[in-house]
This record gives sequence, structure tokens and C-alpha cells, in this order.
Amino acid sequence: MREYELVFIVHPDLDDTATNDLVEKVKGWISEAGGSVNKVDPWGKRQLAYPIRKQNSGQYFLMHIQVAPSFVAELERNLRFQEQVMRFLITALDN
Repeated sequence: MREYELVFIVHPDLDDTATNDLVEKVKGWISEAGGSVNKVDPWGKRQLAYPIRKQNSGQYFLMHIQVAPSFVAELERNLRFQEQVMRFLITALDN
């Protein structure tokens, strides 16, 4: 297992219930792959540097996760198929 940092931006018009469901879905994917979520930090709604899909703001989330390196590509694919996720970035943390 390796530690990663996952940051993703969710559509700003999504209500709290749908946003929480999306975060739980991502946590579920990680758990099903045998990984763990160490920390979930909602940064809240923030202004974007440039418009994405005609939106000027988005809801930011930071997750510290531990997963197998082979699962990262599958996680990226799953996030890409979620319409509510506007952007995401997964980076490996140096230990």
C-alpha cells in the first residue's frame, strides 16, 4: 500500500446530500479495493482560476488515501465517469 493525496472539484450546484453520496461512493471504491481513507477534508466552495464547463466555482475535497499503486488507474477511470466531478488530481505522498 502506498499513500496518495486525492483532490477533486465537484459541481457547485450539487446539494449536500448528493455531494455526501459522491464522497461516500469514492470512499467505497477505495475500501472495495482493499485500501483505506485516512482523512477527508472538505475545503468548501471556492472560486476557480478559469471556467470549467461554464462554471466559475466548485466544491473542493481533499482525501488522504492508502491504496495499491495498481488501483490508481482504475480510480482515475471511475472519477472520469462521474459527471459531478469537474476535475481531480491524484499525487503520491513521499514517505
